[in-house]
Amino acid sequence: MATTYKQIPESRDVKGKYAFVSLGCPKNTVDSERMMGLLKLDGYQLISDPAESDFVVVNTCGFIEQARTESFAAIDEMLELKKAGKTKGVIVSGCLAERQKEQMLIDRPEIDSLVGVFSRDEIIDVADRLVGDLAEQRTIFQPAPIRALSDEDRLQITPKHFAYLKISEGCDRLCTFCAIPKMRGKHATKPMENVLAEATQLANSGVRELIIVAQDTTYYGMDLYGVPRLAELLEKLDGVMGLDWIRLMYFYPMYIDEKLINVIAKSRKILPYIDMPLQHADDTMLRRMSRRVNQQQMDTQIDLMRKLIPDLVLRTTFITGFPGETDEQFDSLVSFVDKHKFERMGVFTYSLEPDTPAAKLPDHVDEAIMNDRRDRLMAVQQEIMFAYNEKQVGTIIDVILDNPVADQPGVWVGRSKGDAPDVDGIVIVTEGEHPLKMGAIVECEVVTFQDYDLIAVATGKPR
Repeated sequence: MATTYKQIPESRDVKGKYAFVSLGCPKNTVDSERMMGLLKLDGYQLISDPAESDFVVVNTCGFIEQARTESFAAIDEMLELKKAGKTKGVIVSGCLAERQKEQMLIDRPEIDSLVGVFSRDEIIDVADRLVGDLAEQRTIFQPAPIRALSDEDRLQITPKHFAYLKISEGCDRLCTFCAIPKMRGKHATKPMENVLAEATQLANSGVRELIIVAQDTTYYGMDLYGVPRLAELLEKLDGVMGLDWIRLMYFYPMYIDEKLINVIAKSRKILPYIDMPLQHADDTMLRRMSRRVNQQQMDTQIDLMRKLIPDLVLRTTFITGFPGETDEQFDSLVSFVDKHKFERMGVFTYSLEPDTPAAKLPDHVDEAIMNDRRDRLMAVQQEIMFAYNEKQVGTIIDVILDNPVADQPGVWVGRSKGDAPDVDGIVIVTEGEHPLKMGAIVECEVVTFQDYDLIAVATGKPR
């Protein structure tokens, strides 16, 4: 999803004005914030209208075909502005730039510069060359680092009360459907002291909810320390002053042991919310996907998490129509979902990625069948989700307030502990006795629900 950013105050010595388009996942959001932070520190001013900029940066996503289509559309829109003389140049960065490299300049020679994923910290040099009419170097691609890059000094573009914190980069999993290792490299842990420094910096800037992201969160530390150390990292993050909520995303279903689960269960700030993309549940499909787990292992793991973490909200994603998926294997997936009743779930149809092993597998599934299976699985999930929401009616929950509802005084959009930004539902909150404000956490009574969202009334004083 593209994001439009509001203009920030102009510095006394402005080197140039730029606009920024950020696409893709929260990891990409962190990269965007880092580049904008560096540009701000160097004297460049972010503005909201690309047509009034000296240059535009498009930070792209290249994960699946739909994301690439969106990225190319954004690039072409900015190139049209350049052609019309409304901006001086277009810089393309991120995963799509990393994936296509020089081919992108062949296909779209009007692009001024390409910045690879691991060259993002050189954005100042790229901008300086563009503004200074120096065109001797149009591409910057660096190899993947052995340690994740620092994300300090970001220009935060999420609401001030929540932020994403990337604890590692890349992925050592070779899932046959996924091109991320080709774009983001092998797993590279960010040293624990760096993670804690970034968390402290964000907390000091007003962040109350810290959302932990990575390509493979549970693998944290393996390359740097020789063993996974996510549990230890979470214990330390739990002690960072100023934070209220810590949310965990992108758990791979390996290295989740009782020690880690107990840290989550007993912490003060880590929410009873785990995002664990499982992709499928049939053992044959899991082997073809090279997921390195089977259904029995996932059953055991989920049961243990539910046993030890009170009120756990478990989010997952699945793929329908992976090459070779039969009706029986899809039915196995449906039964798995019905058994575990995930509180949050997303379903995607298989996207053929030409440079992945899955592209070479036989028995590709017809698109209509993939779509039908996705819709059928989501229909199962809808019943689960509606039943879950119905049980919430009459309960008292904490809600963090993201923004007021336009033209409805005293009505706010918020999220419960079970809702991550953008991917889950929302809570519509009506003010009670006390006025509310953005970023506050307030106790609310759930009075009803509407599809995937809860409707609540504030009963406590915002804090």
